[in-house]
Order: sequence, then structure tokens, then C-alpha cells
Amino acid sequence: MKLTPEQRLQKIHVRMMGHPATLSYSAILMVGDTEVRDDIPTACTNGRDVLYGADFIRSLEDSEIVGLVLHENLHKVYQHHWLWKHLWKENAQLANQAADYVINLEIADMEKKHKGFVKLPDCALLDEGFRGMNTQEVFSKLKEKGGNGGQGGMDEHRFDEISEAECHELSKEIEQAVRQGAMLASKMSGDANRLFGELMRPQVDWREQLREFVSSVSAGKDDSTWARPSRRWLQHDLYMPQSFSETMGAVVVGVDTSGSLGDKELACFLSEIVAICNTVSPTTLHLLEVDAKVQAHTVYDRETFDSLEQKKSFKGGGGTDMCRIFEYVEENKLEPEAIIVLTDGYTPFPNIIKYPTLWAITSEHILAPAGSTIHINT
Repeated sequence: MKLTPEQRLQKIHVRMMGHPATLSYSAILMVGDTEVRDDIPTACTNGRDVLYGADFIRSLEDSEIVGLVLHENLHKVYQHHWLWKHLWKENAQLANQAADYVINLEIADMEKKHKGFVKLPDCALLDEGFRGMNTQEVFSKLKEKGGNGGQGGMDEHRFDEISEAECHELSKEIEQAVRQGAMLASKMSGDANRLFGELMRPQVDWREQLREFVSSVSAGKDDSTWARPSRRWLQHDLYMPQSFSETMGAVVVGVDTSGSLGDKELACFLSEIVAICNTVSPTTLHLLEVDAKVQAHTVYDRETFDSLEQKKSFKGGGGTDMCRIFEYVEENKLEPEAIIVLTDGYTPFPNIIKYPTLWAITSEHILAPAGSTIHINT
């Protein structure tokens, strides 16, 4: 008896959940809804739900269906529904192609190891020249080529269907699915998934990373002065000189005030910023409170850094766009030595940044495409 497209797809899902190569994807396959429809040319995902074209499923071998299912679910794992949203706004076709090139290299590597079980469909975009690149980097390369990234591909992306509020819950669900899948593969002797391992890797202490970043952009701090005694030693009744840098100028700290960060995270982060300011002693600290726009700008100097730690309320509560920080810096000619952004990461990211920038992100799976990223777990 010939199986229907729905039955073939269900059979493939079950097979993937029992195969060592794809055990780690078991929980991810359960995220969102899966449907086979006649009006879908190939396949389509919004980052949560997946639609498959009935005729397309009929045209594929079982191994190619495995490749197709992996492709759609890797969009979930990479969380393309929000991470590269700014690329889709700039050029949807190139963004689609860039994301596919990155994903298909992962599947091609699995195909080499498990021939006969998984295979990329012939229409898949594949280019070894993009190996080691993320979607942003591939997108930039495609732009340099005049936007010629190859036509077609094997799926559509409808990432604008997922709202910002839904992104928060979906990302938590995906994180949990990644962890569950990795644990299942480990218990049942499945293949170690490099990508899942990277997503689950413990982060080093964020406070140390924050200090290292600020120190790296503050040259010449070997000098010292008795005119500004070190607050660190004053609390022990010791009057010691404080290190300072003649070249460490202004620092901008942008705080995401869209409502996604709680008082605990803000208090912890600002306390650490105060400690760094008292040690490195920049000339000025610009605190920007930002949701979809800059809601407040407060200036602190070396005499008032301590008051920052006492700040209890922040202006905002609207949408989220941390790109506004960089626009505001340019418009107001702040010329900082460095920019530090505290956010949960559910925001558009700038394509290019002019100043040394550190993203302090509370969502551990999010990496900013430009600048440095640390993950805060308070």
C-alpha cells in the first residue's frame, strides 16, 4: 500500500527520533505544528511551525525528506525567526539564501557520515565557500556579489508571523528542546551534536568578561594619582592612590527598558558597572534608557558614579530596538571610548558598529552579529 505524503512524513519523524544521527533533534521536532498542504510548493517555516508541500514530499526519496526535515528544524535551532530579522527587512531574498547556505553545510556534513540515511534535495543551496560563516557574514558576501546568491532554494521563510511576545516563549521552548535532545542522545548513544553542544556550553563568569572588555579599551592605566583616592581601599580605612587613564574618555551604557529585564538584573549589572568605573575611571558615563527609542539620557562623572548604583527606576516599557543607541550616539556626537549594551537580546542588531561594543545579554543562546557578547546569569 502506497503511503500518503502525511504518512511518509510521520514515518520519517519516527525514524529520525530513533536514529543515532538525529536523536538530538527529537524534542525540536515536537516544537510547533507540522502540516502537509497542497498549496505549498516545497516547504515553509515561521521558526516554529512547518508546512510541507504534498507534491514536494511525493517527489523526494526518504533520505531527502530527512534532509528537508532537518533543514526546517535547523531554522528553529538557529532561531532565525528573530536573530536575523533585520536582514530580512533589508533584503528578504538574500537573507533567505544566506540562512539556507549556513544550515545546508550542517546537513551536508551529516550526509557524508550517514550516507543513505540523510541527503540534501537537489534544489538545496550549498557552497563550501561559506563554511565557518554565520548568516550575517554570508549575507554580506552575497551583497558583494551583487545580490546573486542563486535562485530558489527548498523552502520559504515567514519569520514575520512570530510576534515579539511569542519570540520570548518560543526561544525558551527551543532552549529546553535542545537540552532535552542532547540528554536523550547522550543516554541512548546517539551522535554528539556539535551545534547543540555549543548552545549548551557553560559560559565563563560574565563579570570577569565585563572587566576584561573595559580594561582592553582603557589604554595607559598604569599611572596613578593620590588626588582621587581608591574607593576600594577607603572602605578599609586605607588611603591608596587610584589607577587612572588619561586616554579613557566617555563610556556609553545602554539599558534595554522594554520591560523584559527585571529589577534584579538591572541592579546587578549597574552595580558591576559602578565598580568598573571606580577602578578604570572614565571621564564620563552616559546612561541611555532605551526601548524602541532613547527614553532618557543621564550623564555621570567620576564624582557621581556611586549614585548610579542607587538607581531604582527606568523609563521605557515599549517595543525593543537597541540600534537606537548607536543612532543616538552619532546624532549627539558622544564619541565614546566604548559602548556597553544590557539587553535580553530580543532586538534588531546593527550591521556595522563604529565603537568597541560589548553586548551583555541575558538570553544565553543569543549572540550579537557585531561586537563582543557576554551572557549574564544573575
